[in-house]
Amino acid sequence: MLHDREREWAALTDFATNQRLGATLGLVYGRRRQGKTLLLDLMARAMDGFVFTALPQSSTQNLERLAGAYAKHTGGPRVGFRDWDTALDAVLRLGERDTPAFVFIDEFQYLVDAEPALPSLLQIALGPTSRAIERSRTRLVLCGSALSAMRGLLAGSAPLRGRAVLEMMIHPFSYRDAATFWRLADQPDLAFRVDALVGGTPAYQSMAGGPPASARDFDAWVVRGPLGPTSALFREGAALLQEQPELSDARLYYSVLSAITYGAHRRNQIAHALRRSEQSLSHPLAVLESTQLIERVEDGLRARRPVYRIAEPMIRTHQLLIGPNESTLIGGAGEQVWRENADTVTGKIYGPHFEELARQWCRWHARPDTLDGRASTVQSATLACRKHRAPHELDLVVRQRIPGESDRILAIGEAKSTTRPVGDGELARLEHIRTLLPEERLAVPPKLLLFSRSGFTTELRATIAGRTDVHLIDIDRLYHGN
Repeated sequence: MLHDREREWAALTDFATNQRLGATLGLVYGRRRQGKTLLLDLMARAMDGFVFTALPQSSTQNLERLAGAYAKHTGGPRVGFRDWDTALDAVLRLGERDTPAFVFIDEFQYLVDAEPALPSLLQIALGPTSRAIERSRTRLVLCGSALSAMRGLLAGSAPLRGRAVLEMMIHPFSYRDAATFWRLADQPDLAFRVDALVGGTPAYQSMAGGPPASARDFDAWVVRGPLGPTSALFREGAALLQEQPELSDARLYYSVLSAITYGAHRRNQIAHALRRSEQSLSHPLAVLESTQLIERVEDGLRARRPVYRIAEPMIRTHQLLIGPNESTLIGGAGEQVWRENADTVTGKIYGPHFEELARQWCRWHARPDTLDGRASTVQSATLACRKHRAPHELDLVVRQRIPGESDRILAIGEAKSTTRPVGDGELARLEHIRTLLPEERLAVPPKLLLFSRSGFTTELRATIAGRTDVHLIDIDRLYHGN
């Protein structure tokens, strides 16, 4: 029932089946719809474990529900827990046997919201000389979707700091895993277009009614799926904001996301778009980054010049297509909206997404002999140019960290998601930019990488024949090659 998640399953198995005496604690968290509950439910099923899902209600109500779930699991009479000390003691005693007992508490943040002392009570229950440590083999996992709240359980001076032996965040699928999950691995360009619109969240496949039947069905799939007012995906972009309690000022966070989506990638650009001071954006940018809706990436060549990018494709789709056209889409004009926004989709959705996949390919899939080394970081960059009296934008700078030395630049590259094949002009531009790179960062001239959704001209292929310093990566190699 699980797709991918081999590493997560292996780590969870090691935690859950450890025979060592002494109760242990683990945390599993991530945004909603990533498959956390499925992963943990399957482990509980495999180990005949105890599962409890908290609700956003009072502490007393959750205690009553926990008592009922506990009685059902143990097969004993229902006995109410008078307080959380009693409840935790009972749960941890489930492991007072020769084999480990797996316990999974889902939506743990709801319990903490109603009972803020709960982490401290759990800290005491798992103290070095506690009964749970001396007699129990309970393997307790706390799971939740409020990222800041869950991370905060183990942060700094938090009560549970030092108590957990497992901390696992469940991420969306990578673009290659998503292609396989959507059953589109043999159609890489179609897989790319789906990924650019909805990303790698597993639940989105069923929410979209399944994958498009073919490339010819893609436009109709978009209209009935992401742009369909009756589709579960239609309001997902807004829901991603509403689900995170940290995002208290929805209008502000929405505005920041919109500015980034429309091309304001540096803090001063975002501040200008919102007509606010740069200092006033420190907190909202940090919160959006912590919830993984945006990412902050340093310039590949200049320190302290970060750019901000949308990290969740569904946010970008909502900001560019659904939000501005909501009333029109509700009126049933999905085909019209999709057709009229073709340039926006090409330039602001497909373009940035293709660049990001090119960076991921260099980081995770390119062979060391392709790059003459293994990539440590892959970032975009801006270089000044006296000849052209204008800065050059680079989609990717591949660097390798060498202890005790400056980072070595392995490669630079461009990623083109246009409908025309890439030709000699793009290669000439890269060759010129290579002459502008700082010499102290170059052990040897860096490789030149050209990525293209639409392939490469015959002239370009003839130009690079016999050259080992240039690599052409088309959509098929992006998804299947190295």
